Amino acid sequence: MKVFRYLALVWLVLLTSLTVSTPWLPLASFENMDFFNEAQFPNESNWLGTDGMGRDILSRVVHGAQVSLAVAIASPLIGLLVGGGLGLLAGYFRGWLEQLALVIMDTMLAFPALIFALLAVTYLGSSLVNVILVMGVLSIPVFARIVRGQVLLIANMEYVTAAKSLGVNHSQILMRHVIPNIFPAVASFFLTVMATMVVAEGALGFLGLSVPPPQPSWGSMIAEGREYLEDAPHISMIPSIAIFLTLLSLNLIKEK
Repeated sequence: MKVFRYLALVWLVLLTSLTVSTPWLPLASFENMDFFNEAQFPNESNWLGTDGMGRDILSRVVHGAQVSLAVAIASPLIGLLVGGGLGLLAGYFRGWLEQLALVIMDTMLAFPALIFALLAVTYLGSSLVNVILVMGVLSIPVFARIVRGQVLLIANMEYVTAAKSLGVNHSQILMRHVIPNIFPAVASFFLTVMATMVVAEGALGFLGLSVPPPQPSWGSMIAEGREYLEDAPHISMIPSIAIFLTLLSLNLIKEK
């Protein structure tokens, strides 16, 4: 299992390195169309082939990774900061604050996530910032729930009770005893949400509601290759494999 985890880590590091260093890599332009080389299979000039408009798939996969990773990292951060903070306070102080937080979270969870994402992105417009914000809002209640549950477990521990009886203020208890002890579980859940965000962004991209063209996303690349599944299946298959490897790697990394 450790070997697979190392391989997963290698894939994530490689993917992140490629997205960060994209401006300096000798990649073809992701938007240049070559109608004399449409739907070409991998070759010496185009290592992963070309799509239906003659655009280099390798370049588009790397640039599409920028979108997927940006959503996968930034959106859960929004959920963690807002929802995690709310869950931390609700689980520690309890009372009316907990009841209010639960009502808000239950209301948000009751609304179908996909419908909310479609309506919000359609209303706000297709852009990377809007996708991140919408996905971030959707992750708020789930982070609030998981953090609150972990805090409830820690808040009843003897060392927390002892700290309270000694007169240690709440902020010190939270920073020294509660947050460090809930961190492993929350970090593992963060990776799970990251994987979910990759899928969600891919679904929006497939429906044409992620980043606007010509900026590629893995979901939009899969959708663009539907017309060529019989003659050039690699157009859809390559971004699909990229999504699969990313999801698998995130799930392997979080396993103990």
